[in-house]
Amino acid sequence: MKKLEDYVVSIPDFPEPGIIFRDVTSVLQDADGLNLAIHLLMEKLEGLDFDVIAGAESRGFIFGMPLAYNLHKPFIPVRKKGKLPRETVSASYELEYGTAEIEIHKDAILPGQKVVLIDDLIATGGTSKAMIQLVESLGGIVVKNLFLMELAGLNGRAKLEGYNVDSVIVYDGK
Repeated sequence: MKKLEDYVVSIPDFPEPGIIFRDVTSVLQDADGLNLAIHLLMEKLEGLDFDVIAGAESRGFIFGMPLAYNLHKPFIPVRKKGKLPRETVSASYELEYGTAEIEIHKDAILPGQKVVLIDDLIATGGTSKAMIQLVESLGGIVVKNLFLMELAGLNGRAKLEGYNVDSVIVYDGK
């Protein structure tokens, strides 16, 4: 039986020399890899009390939706600024060369709701920290930050100190 890591294609020196790019699309394009990814993410949620799953655009949608469907939970999309049609709240975060902004519908999370945040990858933790700020600004409680892959060498967990952080695959480097 293959491990999930076997489905991830690693591309050396992309986007620049010395970086190993972990390509999640190779997991998606293999039915067995995708099935295994969803199964392993679901295992990470076993026994956890929560109300809602929220996922970051766009790969958080890919992994969050099947989890929400299988667990019969609502799914809340966290989108890039300007993509949601109703009243929103937003949060900014740092990128390598600048900033970005994400937003969520103002009525998406109710006060006291327990929320699982999902994305494909944690690197520096910026997107995840911004999602936490959005949920908490609406009165929600983040009970878990769940990722398919983690680049531990970029120390993203440090930005999420005090929160429950879990990853299916952890790569030591960047």
